[in-house]
Amino acid sequence: MENVSENIDTVSIWIDFAVDFAVEYGFQILGALVFLVFGLLVVNWIGNRLINLALARNIDVTLSQFMGSAIKFVLIILLIIITLGNFGISIAPLIALAGAVTFGATLALQGPISNFGAGVAIILTRPFVVGNVITVHGVSGVVDRITLGITFLTGEDGEQIAVPNKEIVGQVIVNSMEMRIVESNFCIAATGDTDRVIKLVQEAIGKVVDADSPHQPQVGIQDFTYGGLVIGTRVWVPGLKYFEDRYVINGAIYAALKKNDIVLMQFQGAGLTLPPLNEGTGPTAPPPIL
Repeated sequence: MENVSENIDTVSIWIDFAVDFAVEYGFQILGALVFLVFGLLVVNWIGNRLINLALARNIDVTLSQFMGSAIKFVLIILLIIITLGNFGISIAPLIALAGAVTFGATLALQGPISNFGAGVAIILTRPFVVGNVITVHGVSGVVDRITLGITFLTGEDGEQIAVPNKEIVGQVIVNSMEMRIVESNFCIAATGDTDRVIKLVQEAIGKVVDADSPHQPQVGIQDFTYGGLVIGTRVWVPGLKYFEDRYVINGAIYAALKKNDIVLMQFQGAGLTLPPLNEGTGPTAPPPIL
């Protein structure tokens, strides 16, 4: 009976404590929770409203989303600090703990953090935007998404290419906007009719490229070599069809030259080999340097 009485007394003490705590702090806790929930809804609305305003003013979508996310992050931190104050919790020790944790995390996560820093630099400086065709570190593709850690490209074959942002910042970036340039060259004899060859090549290219392209194809004498002339071509094509259009353009040029009996000088290795200066007895000319 004594044990039962002791248990009842203990339960009564805890019930009294819970009632006193609820009476004294219940409304304070309830008010803090309501404030937190309402504050989160307001913060989310403010962030989304800022993004929509930025997009309405034709600000880049990536920069708009970054601005909205940054504002949300700052407001949520302030909201948490105010909520903890409503609970009567001192935030000074928490700030010191957060500083220590941040320092340790910085050492442990140098790679991801450097990606985030590079992502902020990309978003603010905007060397490229979503929809541009870029080439960096030997990979090319259309920019699909730019996040704080990774930039996602879509390759010509539809594959997704993820490039860490720290591998982009500080590197040479070739931004072709939405177009890329197909560059080719071939060599004909110096005695050939260059005007006729250039006209044939221009007509061949015109049959296979989009007539509405913002840039007209360029064909001309690109260089001079020993015994011959180097004809160069530059054609602007959509970034996602670079290799497809390159093969079509080169095929059309070769077919036109072959049809009109235009003889190309032969390549051997990295240089050109020319026929002997005197048939049968003369020395062979050294390969020219292109």
